Amino acid sequence: MKLKKYLVRALHRLQKGPGYTYKELLVWYCDNTNTHGPKRIIKEGPKKKLIWFFLTLLFASLVFWQWGILINTYLSYNVTSSLSIGFKTMKFPAVTICNANPFKYSEVKPLLKELDRLIEAALERILQPGNGSEDEFPPLDLELWNQIPLVLIDEHDKDNPIILDIFESNQTAVGNETARGNETNMSNLPAVCPQCSHQGSDNCTYRNFSSAAQAVTEWYILQSTSILSKVPLHERIRMGYQAEDMILACLYGAEPCNYKNFTQIYHPDHGNCYIFNWGMDEEALNSSNPGAEFGLKLILDISQQDYIPYLSSAAGARLMLHQQKSFPFLKDQGIYAMAGTETSIGVLVDELERMGYPYSDCTMNGSDVPVRNLYSQYNTSYSIQACLRSCFQNHMVQICGCGHYMFPLPEGVTYCNNEDNPGWAYCYSSLRSSIKQRQICIDSCKETCNDTQYKMTISMADWPSEASEDWIFHILSYERDMSTNVTLDRNGIIKLNIYFQEYNYRTISESAATTIVWLLSSLGGQFGFWMGGSVLCLIEFGEIIIDSLWITVINVISWCKGLKRRRAQFPDAPPTVSELVEAHTNLGFQHEATGAVSGPEALPPEPGTPPPNYDSLRVQPLDSPDSDADSE
Repeated sequence: MKLKKYLVRALHRLQKGPGYTYKELLVWYCDNTNTHGPKRIIKEGPKKKLIWFFLTLLFASLVFWQWGILINTYLSYNVTSSLSIGFKTMKFPAVTICNANPFKYSEVKPLLKELDRLIEAALERILQPGNGSEDEFPPLDLELWNQIPLVLIDEHDKDNPIILDIFESNQTAVGNETARGNETNMSNLPAVCPQCSHQGSDNCTYRNFSSAAQAVTEWYILQSTSILSKVPLHERIRMGYQAEDMILACLYGAEPCNYKNFTQIYHPDHGNCYIFNWGMDEEALNSSNPGAEFGLKLILDISQQDYIPYLSSAAGARLMLHQQKSFPFLKDQGIYAMAGTETSIGVLVDELERMGYPYSDCTMNGSDVPVRNLYSQYNTSYSIQACLRSCFQNHMVQICGCGHYMFPLPEGVTYCNNEDNPGWAYCYSSLRSSIKQRQICIDSCKETCNDTQYKMTISMADWPSEASEDWIFHILSYERDMSTNVTLDRNGIIKLNIYFQEYNYRTISESAATTIVWLLSSLGGQFGFWMGGSVLCLIEFGEIIIDSLWITVINVISWCKGLKRRRAQFPDAPPTVSELVEAHTNLGFQHEATGAVSGPEALPPEPGTPPPNYDSLRVQPLDSPDSDADSE
């Protein structure tokens, strides 16, 4: 009922027409508003009225300008970082340890036999070009070499550089000249590793190396990757270092531990790796107290004598501290522990808390990231490193048709190798050097909103000392091999101490630099300073806008009604001027409407009011005698 009553009143208001004009409304607003300035415009004299009009317009413009700046600042969603220090019992980090060498050479040697013979022959020709054996027995398998060769460039003549293939006697020059490979000292020449889309193709990319040692290592890694990618995973795990052989002693706080307290994973760069306190199957361990006596103590055997000579040029253990249930990316974030030393690692904790959207483009668990996380097969949490590597592997599968050996595989995809994918090295190098591909992955991946970082303080000392190495090696050899003979030496032994330096932890958190409260107070401050206004003044301004719109609506409706009324007077086209004149001069004229009934049944037209007979008012001339005579 109330709605109906309101609509009826509104209809009467529309029928009545506007009760005031725009000018009257504006004068009423200036006279009644609480904003300073408009009252003076209507109450002062002509000169002051002009001055106050200019000042009001100027300060209103300043208010809107300041409002624009404040709103733009708020919508930029800036943050401020605050640092706080707390004290609490903390969870001990997950500790991942790996051998710098991924496989035992004794286990993998049959697979790399031909590759080792090839690289040994190449090194002999580089270091002693005149003494290289022409006839190898058994003959070298140059198929691997031809797929991804390693060449040297003689640039003594800048205008005519010579390409020297190590296993060819005649070398090709740019000017179609030939040069004997043994006439040049190859050890001083830069090495190049050409990678072509297919054998014999000119579509190649070239990797330049300033040292032959770098070139040989990279070439060997590339070739061994192709060979090992065809080996099943369980065989690669078997060829790596086992936990019971690598972890000789373990102590956490006052509690003994052993290799069974470690979780084994296979890492493509380092082979078998072992994680302590990963938190996958059991609750994460807490550290009872800070200090070296309450941390993790390990003694490792890296078996350096069983290293692959051309694959691993560094000896030691690779280790990393990270959060529970996160995948360890040792190649990027790990550190080395040197053999024959005791390495002490003091840990400090930094907790990072980032604000989410719209303040930053971070993610809580990676569910809103458009990249398929290939590391989810390990049941690990999201990280930006996992996202970037998954993005690269997905692009390589799409472009190259196979996956790289160093990253997890999508379902139904195989690793690249020289036999099934001859141009994979060229495709991989092109993709790795592509700035566009790199930018796509950077734009697609997001940082995690909450992260924990472990800052390490590292110190080292020789271990064991010369005075104690005899009895220590005897005991460790007996415990591992049940032998009274010494089977260990300082080249393969590493001792690690990992502990919290203190229980103080730092929290670096983000907070919004501008809030809605800040925005409203800033907007009100500017409005009050320049115009002396408040929120009620804004409501008054909104009221006059609504009234103006209402007047406009009423005027439009009234205009439409008047137009409709005029059209009703002339249902058809209005008569022309000639028709109007004819109506006044022809007494029988009647304008017929279109569609009128014609014929015998039609009624005769009703004569209109005749116009006055103006001829009767004219002065007539008097009759003359001549006219009378003529009439007679």
